[in-house]
Amino acid sequence: MKSRIIFVFVVLGLFLFATVIIYQSRTIFSDTDGERVREHQVDTRSPVLVELFTSEGCSSCPPADELLTRLDKMQPVPSAEVIALSQHVDYWNRLGWADPYSSAEFSKRQSDYAEAFKIDGNYTPQMVVDGQAEFVGSNTSKARDAIIKAAQAAKATVQITRIGNSSEAKTVDVPLQIRIDNLPPVSSRDTTEVMLAITEDNLRSNVLRGENGGRLLKHTAVVRKLSVIGKISSQDGRKFAAEQKVNFAKDWKRENLHAVVFVQEHDSRRVLGAATIRLAAE
Repeated sequence: MKSRIIFVFVVLGLFLFATVIIYQSRTIFSDTDGERVREHQVDTRSPVLVELFTSEGCSSCPPADELLTRLDKMQPVPSAEVIALSQHVDYWNRLGWADPYSSAEFSKRQSDYAEAFKIDGNYTPQMVVDGQAEFVGSNTSKARDAIIKAAQAAKATVQITRIGNSSEAKTVDVPLQIRIDNLPPVSSRDTTEVMLAITEDNLRSNVLRGENGGRLLKHTAVVRKLSVIGKISSQDGRKFAAEQKVNFAKDWKRENLHAVVFVQEHDSRRVLGAATIRLAAE
């Protein structure tokens, strides 16, 4: 009789423990398709830019797309705020399926990384962390190690603020105030560029042909637009300030859009700081 009572208490204790763990996990993280969630203490984290070069025509890419989604939504590295960029390259388009999110611009950007890393050409999926580490984009352990290492580096303070009244859902552009301070020392003979990316979450494709034919693919942080909006020179006192208007295409869903600003050395490709802001009407 006593053993049965003890067994009942043990079972109840395990149940209560599991309930607490599940509740805490739901409080910190959300895994829904429609929302990107970060921990409340994001200010204590160091921003780390995680780029994925991918394609809907590549059968090895969906696991990497899923990893990027987990890094972005779950924020599993306590020391880092992962800022994701999913860039769809266009060199797979001739092999049976034209990726609707692909661009030659992203293939060119990947080629610039190949030159900086001194590797033999482009491949997918490729993940690049803060412009300083590259590896197969589905490798979870390498991604975590690279993010932890990147979070330890000194970073510029990047601030993005909306200006004016752009809260209406039908607004087709949003003006932003961008400010960058405390830029770390730049590599010798290199220059720094301020980049602005517009990303969109919750994109899906029914792939009809190619290596992923018959699959429904889901994407996070797809880069819709990437541009250089300025440079920082030694004469600027390691600071930057500008106003930038973000324009939306008709087929972009504003509630899923983010603006990402990052500072990058042109030659070494090292990322010196980054920040992101939601563009959804509030």
